[in-house]
Amino acid sequence: MRKLFVLCAMLLVSVGTLAAQRADALDLYRKGRYAESVRVCEQEIRENPNNTESYVVLCWSLIRLRQYAQAEQYATDARTRNAADVRLMEALAEARYYQGKNNGALEMFQLYVTNAPASAGDFSWAYYYMGEIYTRQARYEHADIAYTMAVHVDPSRALFWTRCGYAREMANSYASALEAYNKAIALDSSQADAVRGKERVAARLR
Repeated sequence: MRKLFVLCAMLLVSVGTLAAQRADALDLYRKGRYAESVRVCEQEIRENPNNTESYVVLCWSLIRLRQYAQAEQYATDARTRNAADVRLMEALAEARYYQGKNNGALEMFQLYVTNAPASAGDFSWAYYYMGEIYTRQARYEHADIAYTMAVHVDPSRALFWTRCGYAREMANSYASALEAYNKAIALDSSQADAVRGKERVAARLR
C-alpha cells in the first residue's frame, strides 16, 4: 500500500511539473526568452504531439527568433491535427511572409481574417502584411484596400498610414495619398517616407 501511495504521489508531481512547464513556455515567451520557450515547447510536443497550445507558443517564439522555416514547418504539422485554430493560421501566414512566400502567406492571412472571431485580437497587422504582399506584387489597388482596412482597425499607427499613402500614390490616387501621408505625419512627424511621399504627391496635384 505504501508503494502504491508513493507511486501515485510521484505521478501527481510529474503531472504538476508538466503543467508548470506548459505555463512556463508562454511566460517565457512573454518575457522575451524565446529560445527557452522553444525548448520547453519542443519537450511538451515530444510528450504530447497533439498539444496545440505548445505548437502555437513554439511558432510564436520561432518567429521572434527569425527562424521562419522552422516556424512554418511546425505550424504546418500542427494544422494537420487542428486546421481550425486561427492562431496557427496567423503564425503560418507570418512565417511564410518573412520567407517571401507571398501567395502562401496571403492565402493564410485571408483565411485568418475570415475565420478569426472578434475576440481573437487586433487584425490590423494581418491587413498590413496583406498590403505589403500586394505591394510586393505591384497590385497597388489591392494594397490600398488592405492598408485601408489596417488603418480602419487601428488608426493610431503612422506606419500603416504611410504605407497606405504609398499604395494610393502608386495607384495614381494622389488626393487620397496626400490625405494618408498627412495623417501619418500628424501621428509621427519623423516618418521620413511620409514626408517625402507628401512632397511627391503635392507636386503632382499642383
